[in-house]
Amino acid sequence: MTSIYLINPAGDFPTYFGGEVLAASGAPGGVMMADLATATVAALAPSDFEISICDETISPVDFDHEADWIAITGKVSQRQRMIAIANEFRRRGKRVVIGGPYASLSPARLRDHCDVMVCGEAEEIAAELFSDLRAGKPKDAYFGDKPSLALTPAPRWDLYRNDRAMLGAVQTSRGCPFECEFCDVIQYLGRKQRHKPIANVIAELDALWAQGYRTAFLADDNFTAYRSHCKELLAAMAHWRRDHPMEFVTQISIDATRDDELIDMCVAAGLTQVFVGIETPNVESLRETGKRQNLKISLVDEVQKLVDRGISVMGGMIVGFDHDGPSVFAQQYNFAMATPIPIFSLGALMASEATPLYDRMIREGRLLSGGVETQAVPWSSNIQSKTMSMEELHSGMQNLCNALYAPAAFQERMLRFIDTFGRHRNGPAPIPMDQNLLRDIEKQSMQAAMQRIVKYGPAEGRMWNKIWGAAVRKPETMTIVARILFQYAQARYMFDRDNYWEPKLSFAPVAPEAAYEPAE
Repeated sequence: MTSIYLINPAGDFPTYFGGEVLAASGAPGGVMMADLATATVAALAPSDFEISICDETISPVDFDHEADWIAITGKVSQRQRMIAIANEFRRRGKRVVIGGPYASLSPARLRDHCDVMVCGEAEEIAAELFSDLRAGKPKDAYFGDKPSLALTPAPRWDLYRNDRAMLGAVQTSRGCPFECEFCDVIQYLGRKQRHKPIANVIAELDALWAQGYRTAFLADDNFTAYRSHCKELLAAMAHWRRDHPMEFVTQISIDATRDDELIDMCVAAGLTQVFVGIETPNVESLRETGKRQNLKISLVDEVQKLVDRGISVMGGMIVGFDHDGPSVFAQQYNFAMATPIPIFSLGALMASEATPLYDRMIREGRLLSGGVETQAVPWSSNIQSKTMSMEELHSGMQNLCNALYAPAAFQERMLRFIDTFGRHRNGPAPIPMDQNLLRDIEKQSMQAAMQRIVKYGPAEGRMWNKIWGAAVRKPETMTIVARILFQYAQARYMFDRDNYWEPKLSFAPVAPEAAYEPAE
C-alpha cells in the first residue's frame, strides 16, 4: 500500500486570522479555520492509499514519518516553511511533492525543492498523479486546469484534528468575476466562477455537523458574486439549518448590499460574519486598482446596512496605491472610526507574481529587486511608491495599526457594532452562546484572548469589561464578540511578535481636507 504524509505548514509569520495566540497562552495548538486543502487532497486519493494529515499549527511535523511520499501544500505566507520542510525531508532521503496556490502562481521558486510539482487544481489530474505515485514513477510536474466542482469529493475530515479548529470549512465555488489589479485569485482560479452542486454542499455541511462544528467558513473568494445561484444555495442552507443551527462566515464584495432580498436570505441561512475588501475610501485609488464594485456608494453606509441586518463585518484595508499620499493614513483612520467594523486587516500594497499589478510594476521599473513577495503583514512591500518613501510608508502603517487597535478606538468600534447589530433584521437572531455547549477549543480561545488582552494593562482590562458587558446584555452577539476579541488578541500578538506595537505613538490630528469622503 502506498502511503502519503500530507502537510499544511505553519505560516512564516503570524497573521490577523491565525491562531498562534492560542498556543502562546499555554493551550494546545489550534487554528481559526480547519485546513480544507489537505482534507480535500486526501479525499482525491484512491482507497488503496494510506493517508495521514499534519496541520503544523496544530501539531509538529513528524520528520521520521515512514510515508512513501511527502506532500506539501501552502500559500505564499508559508513559503519559507514549505521550503524548509521539503529540504529536510529530502535530506533524509524522502521524495517530496509540492502543490497548492503558491506552487501554482510561482512554480519557479519551488521547483528546486521538490521531486514533483503540482500546479493548478487537482481534480482532473488526480487519477494520473496517484497512479504514477503508486508506480513510483511520477512526472516532474503536473498541470491542472479549472475543473467542474462536481468532481470535488467531500473532504476527509475523519483524518483531520477537528478538535483543534474553531471553524469548519466548505467551499461552494471557485473564482471571482472582478478584476482587481492586485489580486491573484483570478490568475489561479479564473474569472468565471464555478459552483459546487448544492446537494454536495449540503452533504459537506452534514459531515461538518457530525464532526462537532457549529460554525463554518464558506471558503469562497466572493460568495455572493452570482446572485441567482447564491440565492438557491442560501435557500437550501436555510432549510438545512432548521435541524442544524450552524452559523457561517464568508467573503463578499460590498455590492451585495444593493440586493435587499439577498442580504435577508444570507441572514436566514445563518451568515453572521463576512470579510469585505474595503481597501480604501480614496476614490482615485479604487479606480486605479479596478475595484469598481466599491465606487458610487457610501462604504460607511453600506457596511452599516450589513450590521443593521445582523451581519458583522471584517474589513480589508490597503495603503500605498499610486494615488495615496502621506495623508492616506489619516483618511483611512477617519473612515475606519466612522464604521462599526472592529477588525481590519491592514496591509501595504503588494505586487504578487502573476497579477496585472506585478506586470505593471516590472514595466515601470518599480518592482523592488530582492524585495518581499506578497505577504499578509502590514509592514512589507515590494513596490517603490510614487508618493512616499519606504520609511514614510512603514511609519505611517505602524501608526495606523497602533491607532486602530488602541483600546479606546477598538472599544468605540466594538460598542457601535454591538449596539447596532441586528436592529433592522428581517430574520431570526443568532443563537445566544451556551457555555455548556462550547467545544474545548472555543473555551480555550476565549480564555486565551481574555488573558492576553487583560495582561496588557488597565486600559485593555477596562476595554474587555465594557465590551463583554455589552455583549452579555445583548446575548445574540456573544458568540461573534468572543470571536472578534480572539482576533483582537491575535492582532496584538502579531504586532508584539514583530515589535510593531508602540503604545506611546499618537495619531496626528486629521486636517479637514484629509477627512473621509464617501466614494463616488
